[in-house]
Amino acid sequence: MPLATAAPIARPCVVCIPARNEAERLPILLATLARQEGFSAEAPLRVVVIANNCTDGTVAAVHAQEASGALASLTLRVIEAALDGAAAHVGTARRMALDAGADWLDAEVGPSGILLTTDADARFPADWVAANLRALHGADVVGGRLVIDDDGAADPRLGALHARIERYWAGVRRLEDILDPPPHDPAPRHGDHTGASLAVPVALYRAVGGLPPLPCGEDNALVGLLRESGARLRHCPDVRVMVSARHQGRVSGGMATEMARRARVLAGEPYLLPEAAHWQALILRRAALRRAFHATGSARGEACARLGLDADACAALEACINDIAFVERADRILESRSAPARECPLDRALADLDALALSLRDAA
Repeated sequence: MPLATAAPIARPCVVCIPARNEAERLPILLATLARQEGFSAEAPLRVVVIANNCTDGTVAAVHAQEASGALASLTLRVIEAALDGAAAHVGTARRMALDAGADWLDAEVGPSGILLTTDADARFPADWVAANLRALHGADVVGGRLVIDDDGAADPRLGALHARIERYWAGVRRLEDILDPPPHDPAPRHGDHTGASLAVPVALYRAVGGLPPLPCGEDNALVGLLRESGARLRHCPDVRVMVSARHQGRVSGGMATEMARRARVLAGEPYLLPEAAHWQALILRRAALRRAFHATGSARGEACARLGLDADACAALEACINDIAFVERADRILESRSAPARECPLDRALADLDALALSLRDAA
């Protein structure tokens, strides 16, 4: 049952879920959504599910759960889809779910609605929706922190590997905090902004043309479009989602691919990541681009030229509404001309990040 003491949610929203053969996991997700703070049978949470090419009884399982009364605090729309050929992938299904959610909010509440996207095998704490909406007070887009659910059966060495990898990415963010801290995304913050937990206003989603229906990486592509439009992306530590550690997935390059890679590391495969020097150079380049945006007159053109941006590139960047859009678009141009990042084993990468951060702090 939803928490009776929670205050009603003031900002209308809809949770958008693509699902393919998730008869076991989707009801668990829906149960966690039914317990979200601020919603009740009188003020339900909107949820749209795109059941993509399901053959395992996913739709029947959801309808049975709904009929039991367990989802009384949800208003649920289940849309069955039969995707064919090159379009039969999660990118198309997620796009359909988000578009359906946007249409629903537009029809009922106008342009003020919020889209929340997740995956069918996710689980949430009771404050997930409320935490997203709080974080949006100082941001335009919110990504949720991924917490890996190993169902208590994983090799303990795998948990230690997860922690070391997380420490690596925390080290990258620490460098950013030292060299070029983002004012709209202050520490403490995580680094996740995936389809498992993403919040974006309907108006902004529409403004960038919606989610690119890619077979893999559709969520990061959407975030890229949003940032290139000038959106402030927040990685609020209060927004978190538990995600599956399963090794068999439907998307090459998705979470399951990463979990399979980590399992292979336990058998001896090296886990390679970019060297600390790569991140230092990237952060300093982006900081220089931010300063270039705020330069005036000929100083901006001169700063851009020093960074390797020609007159045509500078002219194309004139339309950027803020430094976020400018940095994202300009850095994409410069990154396309850069050599691939040099990589090294995880433990060396961790040691180098720690040493670099210490030397930068000592020099400050």
